Amino acid sequence: MADSETTRSGPPLADVVGLTADEVAARVADGRVNDVTSTSSRSVGAILRGNVFTLFNGILGAALVVVLVVGQWQDALFGGVLVFNAAIGVIGEYRAKLVLDRLSILNAPDARVVRDGTETSIDVREIVVDDLLLIGAGDQVPVDATVLRPSGLEVDESLLTGESAAVVKSAGDDVLSGSIVVAGSATTRVHHVGADSYANRLTSSVRRFSLVRSELRTGINRVLVVVAWMIGPLSALLMWSQIRAHGGWQAALADGSWRSAAVSGVAGVVGMVPEGLVLLTSINFALAAVVLARRQVLVQELPAVEVLARVDVLCLDKTGTLTDGTMALDRFEDVAVVPGAREALAAMAADPEANVTAAAISTGLVGVVPAPVDGAVAFSSARKWSAVRTATGTWVLGAPSIVLAAGSAGSASVLERAGAIAQDGARVLVLCRAESLPMADEPALPADLVPVVLVVLREHLRPDAATTLAYFRDQGVELTVISGDDPATVAAIATALDLRGTGAEVVGVDATTLPTDIAELSAVMATEHVFGRVTPEQKRAMVHALQHAGRTVAMTGDGVNDALALKDADLGIAMGSGAAATKAVARLVLLDGRFSSLPGVVGEGRRVIANMERVANLFLSKTTYAALLVVASVLLVVPYPFQPRHLTLVSALTIGIPAFFLALAPNAQRYLPGFLPRVLRLAVPSGVLMGGVVFTVHLVLRSRVAEQEARSAATAVLLCCGLWLIGVLARPWRWWKVSLVAVMAAAGVGAFLLPVARGFFALHVLTAGSGVAVLVAGAVGCAGIELVGRWHGRGRSMLRPA
Repeated sequence: MADSETTRSGPPLADVVGLTADEVAARVADGRVNDVTSTSSRSVGAILRGNVFTLFNGILGAALVVVLVVGQWQDALFGGVLVFNAAIGVIGEYRAKLVLDRLSILNAPDARVVRDGTETSIDVREIVVDDLLLIGAGDQVPVDATVLRPSGLEVDESLLTGESAAVVKSAGDDVLSGSIVVAGSATTRVHHVGADSYANRLTSSVRRFSLVRSELRTGINRVLVVVAWMIGPLSALLMWSQIRAHGGWQAALADGSWRSAAVSGVAGVVGMVPEGLVLLTSINFALAAVVLARRQVLVQELPAVEVLARVDVLCLDKTGTLTDGTMALDRFEDVAVVPGAREALAAMAADPEANVTAAAISTGLVGVVPAPVDGAVAFSSARKWSAVRTATGTWVLGAPSIVLAAGSAGSASVLERAGAIAQDGARVLVLCRAESLPMADEPALPADLVPVVLVVLREHLRPDAATTLAYFRDQGVELTVISGDDPATVAAIATALDLRGTGAEVVGVDATTLPTDIAELSAVMATEHVFGRVTPEQKRAMVHALQHAGRTVAMTGDGVNDALALKDADLGIAMGSGAAATKAVARLVLLDGRFSSLPGVVGEGRRVIANMERVANLFLSKTTYAALLVVASVLLVVPYPFQPRHLTLVSALTIGIPAFFLALAPNAQRYLPGFLPRVLRLAVPSGVLMGGVVFTVHLVLRSRVAEQEARSAATAVLLCCGLWLIGVLARPWRWWKVSLVAVMAAAGVGAFLLPVARGFFALHVLTAGSGVAVLVAGAVGCAGIELVGRWHGRGRSMLRPA
């Protein structure tokens, strides 16, 4: 219970003057004021430059300009993808910037200080060094200060240290910024403000923009780097070969055929860029984020959706993640049967200034009428006990080690029992009875105390914690609890939740004994999974140690003490009730605080990874055959088989539209490492086959029919092979997949048959001979793709039913 002398404004201030206005002004002039100026690492201009002026945007932008200047607008449709890619990148990063700019761990809008002998309410940013700061129950401490006059002061430092138990503060002790006063009050003197305060030092370590490590994005970027190196020399060689194919520079300039050569060169360049792959990946991530938002999961960086699906170690903070941070009554243990005990406890819990402990006790006293009180001693952090006097005697409630220190009757066995319970991670109080309570300037414990009831309190477990942990165990994810709390308490929580799934008791490791060498720490974490007394810096080091061992690490937490580890983990997950700094640096925020939301995130991540693996095959097969066609055209000095609009048609029907539907389909395939190698094993051989048959048809027909008809035949062959590759990747078949391929095939046929479409895409009606060539080449290409797909098991085993 709160001390009877405690008020919201702290102890009496008769002799307290505080700083004068001149002293405050001098400190403000010196910069010793609680005003922190910080920004996210990228300005709006930098975000625009970083997403607009990229290598591939430059390549496609230059190609777009060339086509618009020397060609026809129908060949410039690829420019739309360029705009969408840039827009999504800018919006995504700007959203992250807004989150970081709102970063603040201090919720208190103002503070109470004493200046010129008067209590004044000021903005927390106006606090200066040496201010007399008044703190009371419910306040969040805005700066670091030294306690001068405490009155039953207890603070909750769990957001900073992870320690769930309230910490009693005496005169001379420090209170840290970010901690919360849970009982009592105090007058304090400020000694650290602004960037020097403990909370802001932690915040400065996490206030920086960084991207979550995504295997999808990393794999795609590796491909883009290779393509980027290829495009420069290949485009130059292709342009040279196209001019040569048109009779050389002199002839090309004389008859204007250089324009056609330039457009053909652009077609080769555009064909090699898998521009839609980046766009579709972003769209897929964005859709997953929308789905999760409806489930009260905020995705603060889109690729984070994918990461949880491939995490193999989940590090859990105890307070706020496995528990909800509140104390709950576990049980009463009667030591002796004495009338009036429950009524006395109810009277203590009914005090309007009761602390959180008394409030927890009251939950076990429903229906018990509080006894009338004719005298009381309020709880004091110095005494560590409180008392009430009722008609049945004097009742004292407090810590067993203090209340029973005098060695009263039966105290030895009760102390032993209380110690045994405490070893199980519980908090234990004892209720004793005496005949009278000596009253003096400072009340003393009665000499005739008799222990009556042990009150056992435990942290309240989240109701969904056990089932969610069981889900991750079944998925092969290793679970590790990392907490700033006492190792015995952490181990008790882990045991209660059956962390290891064996039903055996868990033993906690005291982090003060851990090595600092990353290799040695990694070895310890390979065998131990419950850690207590972990500092914020150690939490980050433990994440690094797991990553050093090649693990993919997710970290959950809600306090500022978790922020450093969440920032450096492969995936940081914050509870919605957590500190603002922690939520700002986390990649995922569980807005409703439900731990059970995480399996849904895993499901979305699996869908994204498995489906993007499907569609990446389509895009990279295109890059492969486009590069092969460029090389072949250069070596044989023949016209490139396509115009840009031909590739636009083929890309839309065999890649863009089908990929959109395949990417968004349901898919529960478990994550398998090696995304990029698996994709390349199918995409490269398929692309080589497609490029080979297309180039052969074009080379054979161009000497027998008009160039436009030869290009039309090559387009038809490429459509056939591309649709067959979709069929391989879409297996096992579902009605909507069959319909999708059928509609794309019908659209391809319509492009040749409908005069308007045929004219727009510069296609030619095929003669009988060209038709036969298309059928033969198409059959050879489709058969080869089928063999490649079966050889790699892609048709049936790569993906589960959607």
